[in-house]
Amino acid sequence: MHSTSVTSRSLRKWWVALPDNRRNLFRQWAWQRRWRLSAAAGVAATIVALLLLTHLDESPVTGRTRLLVFTRENYMELAAITSTAYMEEFAELMLPESDARHQVVKQVVQHLAQRNSDLAEMSDVTWSVHVVQSPNINAFVLPNGKVFMFTGMLEAVADVHQLTIVLGHEMAHALLGHAAEQASLSHVVDLLSVILLTAIWAVCPRDSLALLGQWAQDKLTQLMFNRPYSRKLEAEADQVGLQLAAKACADVRAGPVFWQQMEIRDQLSGEPSLPEWLSTHPSHRNRVAQLDLLVPQALEVRETCVCPALPSTDPRAVFSKSVHRLLADTKARERANVTVTPSHGPAAGAAAAALIATNSTGPFSP
Repeated sequence: MHSTSVTSRSLRKWWVALPDNRRNLFRQWAWQRRWRLSAAAGVAATIVALLLLTHLDESPVTGRTRLLVFTRENYMELAAITSTAYMEEFAELMLPESDARHQVVKQVVQHLAQRNSDLAEMSDVTWSVHVVQSPNINAFVLPNGKVFMFTGMLEAVADVHQLTIVLGHEMAHALLGHAAEQASLSHVVDLLSVILLTAIWAVCPRDSLALLGQWAQDKLTQLMFNRPYSRKLEAEADQVGLQLAAKACADVRAGPVFWQQMEIRDQLSGEPSLPEWLSTHPSHRNRVAQLDLLVPQALEVRETCVCPALPSTDPRAVFSKSVHRLLADTKARERANVTVTPSHGPAAGAAAAALIATNSTGPFSP
């Protein structure tokens, strides 16, 4: 980007320094050859369009058409480098394989992989688990099958069903090749940005205006392309991850409950949350609504997989009753003039954990 601005600024200064008669001659030359120049620009645009069209691909499972400019080998090589960097970063925080938490995550990952082995993208990967001692509520899976689970996430899930749904979501990112897809989009957007930035720096009369135009272009790219596309991929991973969990016999009704719990945790922590349009992920509330719509289809998938029958009590109803009971108790305390101190930090976590504990639907056997 820096070399682009330097080249464009040099071009602008060269143009400004030209005498009027030289500028007129150049304009006349360009006008006389306008059809040739237009044809050349058209040919260039056609070549770019053909390159993009020849790199269209069909997403596994969903069949969605997408752009992939990187081969599987390319992003597997990148994943190997990335996983090595993460292993070095988390080396001192990694739980031993003998730890019960590591064993639970490993069993759930193996169960998901085995129950979804009919998918080539799932069976072709060697899945390995790494549990990191960290309060961060996070988990991610690299395209080469490296699963990174933070203990903060293990504390956030209420039961093995929610853990299966979370891991199904992260594994869905890997088998759908979302990392390569996002890299492809960034590659194309960067190319278009270079063309636009070149025009900005060449046309703007002052460097300050060019810098402002570059800043505006960067923000618009983030808001109009990168973040909406990221949210789209997250929603797709929610959909596919729920299907993976259904085939693994998890209670898929626990999916919306997990994101309701996350919303309550955020409220208890008092930390401000970004509006969805500024985020790379859908809001907790929208994820709850979307998963609620997907649950009936996931339940149908589960019924075809010879799974044990689910409890008649829906965990969503249990959770809703628990929240209403908590609110009623809070109002009762307020009416009794009992001071309720807002919870922060560990106290907030304990309050959320107490609320979440009422939603346990019982473990299933992988």
